[in-house]
Amino acid sequence: MGVPVLVGWLSGHTAAGLMAATGGFTAVYGSGRPYLSRARELALIALAFAAVTALGLAVAPFGWPVVVPVVALLAMLAAWFCNALQVGPPGGYLFLMACAAAASMLKPPFDPWHAGLLVLAGGAFAWCVHMAGALAWPRGPEKAAVAHAARAVLTYLDTTGTPLQAAARHEAALALHQAWSTLVTYQPVAARPGGRLATLRALNRQLHLVFARALGSDDRASPALFEDARRVEAQALALPRRRSPDAMPAPTGVPVGHPGAWHALKGAWVEPASRQVIVRVGVAASLAGGLGALFHLERAYWAVAAAMLMLHQGFDWTRTVLRALERLLGTWAGLLIAGAILLWHPQGLWLVLTIMLLQFVVEMLVVRHYALAVVFITGAALTLASGGHPVDAPGDYLLARGLDTLVGCAVALLVHRALPVRDDGQGLAPPMARVLRGVATLAPMLGAGNVDDVAARIARRDLQRMTFGLEQAYGSAVVASPRQRAAAEDQWPLVAAIQQLAYRMLSACWQRSHDTGESTQAFTPADAQALQRALHALEHHLAGAPLAERGEATVPLFTGELQAVRACMKEKPPKGL
Repeated sequence: MGVPVLVGWLSGHTAAGLMAATGGFTAVYGSGRPYLSRARELALIALAFAAVTALGLAVAPFGWPVVVPVVALLAMLAAWFCNALQVGPPGGYLFLMACAAAASMLKPPFDPWHAGLLVLAGGAFAWCVHMAGALAWPRGPEKAAVAHAARAVLTYLDTTGTPLQAAARHEAALALHQAWSTLVTYQPVAARPGGRLATLRALNRQLHLVFARALGSDDRASPALFEDARRVEAQALALPRRRSPDAMPAPTGVPVGHPGAWHALKGAWVEPASRQVIVRVGVAASLAGGLGALFHLERAYWAVAAAMLMLHQGFDWTRTVLRALERLLGTWAGLLIAGAILLWHPQGLWLVLTIMLLQFVVEMLVVRHYALAVVFITGAALTLASGGHPVDAPGDYLLARGLDTLVGCAVALLVHRALPVRDDGQGLAPPMARVLRGVATLAPMLGAGNVDDVAARIARRDLQRMTFGLEQAYGSAVVASPRQRAAAEDQWPLVAAIQQLAYRMLSACWQRSHDTGESTQAFTPADAQALQRALHALEHHLAGAPLAERGEATVPLFTGELQAVRACMKEKPPKGL
């Protein structure tokens, strides 16, 4: 953020440096991704910042009848693409901010093409800074992902027999899934045999087997499991930076990655909750922009940006209200800092240092202390928006920002309330049924021993994603309406039992993939058919059918899990969902 402003000042074009600094926001994305994947993602993000800035300047002369629909459409596209492609925080918010700010400039200092090139230059510099770590730690993100997964597995082992065990199991499974994403999904090129990536995949596979053994064992506190997990963490962190490591057996049955970009975009649009977020963002951006134009708000884009910021992450009502309050209080407090900076009117190196300091504090605070971070976000935004020029009426300028933020937050809350999550009365039954179907899909593959072909690895990936989806659905339900919350809390034992059944199936697949031990050889095709019949009966009961009496106790490997699911269904019938 600072270097573009410094270059602009040294060349006598501070306004150009501040415009290029918009491209510096590229650097807030991509952390944790492998460097090759990061290079591609950041390049696309830098191009996107340049494009939306140029678009905002291009439509500005046409006035609000064109600007508002364009900004609203961009808000919807940004929320859709960033959420579907897992771009990560701050998501599509900054793209909308860049476009809306450009469209709201009363006297643009640059034409659209010139501004786009300046922003692209700032993004290119941010790309270079963000990629610099590849020179010293080319596999740093991959090593960190495996080490983080190992620590999550150790936490799960350490919580055995405590109330924290279920949550730790979910976190460990999620960390392992994210590690595989880093090692497989986000790898543009194939792994070199015997190379660091292949070694890390082998280590992560060993770690996943530790987790699988823990899931399938009553003795999760075994010292051997702790020792294996700690060894994987130590070996991952100790991989040399340059020299190829000693060859390890290449992992077989490496999980397949996420679905492709088009599949992810289609799924995000088809999925009702995701589509509702997109619609909310579009409606809120249109209303905020329309109100800004109707009442001649001086900086109407602040209202649009505030509205999108409240909605694009798909928070529930409680968290949306909390985020709105944090945004309002933080903004109004930040106006004091912004006012002091505008009255001081720093120039040259002082301007550079001010922007760098404000942005640094924002990045340090934004994850854990959002309300406090907003104080400095406001100061940084107003400093950049001033273009390096003195503000004639600082009081009016700051008041406009406060009012626009109030309008944006109010519009977001209104839209969130007017477009609630539709309660179809089925509650958690659909995601639980999807998990049961996922387990049933894998049953014949496990029975035949075909757990490593492409179809089986896709089924295993999908089952894991369904299990995460069930956890997310439960989390959303407990903060929804009082009726939904009561039903979700009432069904938590059944949710936990179905999750354990899914993890048991995944554990059995990993163990069958690793060896031919008797524990998994005992599961035959006939057992798979019996398991499928039992699962279909449970699924039908979720849909309202009577719970049929079946001999689940005769199904190897899954006796305890099936009995737990049936017991929960008998105690709390699904019709109460």
